[in-house]
Amino acid sequence: MMSALEELKKKLTPLFDPEKGFSSASTLDHDDSYTLSDGGTVNLLSRSYGVYNFNELGLQKCTSSPIEDTDHGERTYRCASHEMRIFGAIGSGASSVVERAIHIPTHRILALKKINVFEKDKRQQLLTEIRTLCEAPCYHDLVEFHGAFYTQASGQISIALEYMDGGSLADIIQLRKCIPEPVLSSMVQKLLHGLNYLHGVRHLVHRDIKPANLLINLKGEPKITDFGISAGLENTVAMCATFVGTVTYMSPERIRNESYSYPADIWSLGLALFECGTGEFPYMANEGPVNLMLQIIDDPSPSPSKDFFSSEFCSFIDACLQKDADARPTAEQVSKSRYQFQHLFKLLSHPFITKYDDAGVDLAAFVQSVVDPTQRMKDLVDMLTIHYYLLFDGPDELWQHTKTLYSECSVFRIFRSK
Repeated sequence: MMSALEELKKKLTPLFDPEKGFSSASTLDHDDSYTLSDGGTVNLLSRSYGVYNFNELGLQKCTSSPIEDTDHGERTYRCASHEMRIFGAIGSGASSVVERAIHIPTHRILALKKINVFEKDKRQQLLTEIRTLCEAPCYHDLVEFHGAFYTQASGQISIALEYMDGGSLADIIQLRKCIPEPVLSSMVQKLLHGLNYLHGVRHLVHRDIKPANLLINLKGEPKITDFGISAGLENTVAMCATFVGTVTYMSPERIRNESYSYPADIWSLGLALFECGTGEFPYMANEGPVNLMLQIIDDPSPSPSKDFFSSEFCSFIDACLQKDADARPTAEQVSKSRYQFQHLFKLLSHPFITKYDDAGVDLAAFVQSVVDPTQRMKDLVDMLTIHYYLLFDGPDELWQHTKTLYSECSVFRIFRSK
């Protein structure tokens, strides 16, 4: 009887090697390089992405074409290492560690994503993430970018990101089991705007959409994060042909190592939504990655039970989890895309998204009902107490920052009297 591994090998192209594991091929230029000066500046160079210079004071982006940048194709992000007060790790992944910090001049809580610049694979992911964030620094449905800096002692580049104090959707379903349909509809509507921006404006396939990469803050704002393995498509009919990302949420065409495009993200979104809405992942992921991939390729697409979930929710999931990538709807209309003509509706106008438009869903209240407010306040007070006293008891140069303690961007504004 043919083993699961042998069966999978027959279904995959040579990009999968059972002895070596998955290919680490990347759409990034393989001629990317870096230099490190004696003064502690890292220069990351890519033929496609331009030059990114990092030191302890921040980041300077020098593009090969100044189409989108001012100042002759240069842009500087002041974000110095000595301006950060670190408060410990809050998460980690395969390529990075995330720490919580306070930016001393603005008294703003940030998340610092730290990546080792001397490892080539991580360096390539860093370039992709920095490029995406630099080109969309203020887009509301993506996690906000505040700059980056290099720390010579650790050999790490730190990316300063908006601190999403509500955690991820993965955190929420771990605490709540599942997310109610009206809440999920409101969340997904906003996330679809983020995907539409990535697909339609930036021409990027995210390639790692999953609950852990969908964050939300206590104000009820859901946002997409982690662009380290996103792939740029030069035009809307271009296709990717690489095998990276979280296998669990990969679309069938990606697992088969076929070329793929934006619909791959729609499949991943559908699986993430299925898991968040039902509280269960639809495949048996605990039997190993090979069996999981066989299930995704061979089994019928999962569908929520119509006895327990609304027809609109089931229809939305079914649309996202079409085995045929050309049959999946887009996040929004993408001009001249080769797959959009085979469907008649867009996800943003799907009945599941529009059904709760007038329901007055309060995402902030929902998140605050999941997160322990007492513990969050305790964590906040501990951080601010340390920060407050170190301003007065620290070096003289920190004293100047006390005058901005209650500015609009400072977390201390919540304590300001009305």
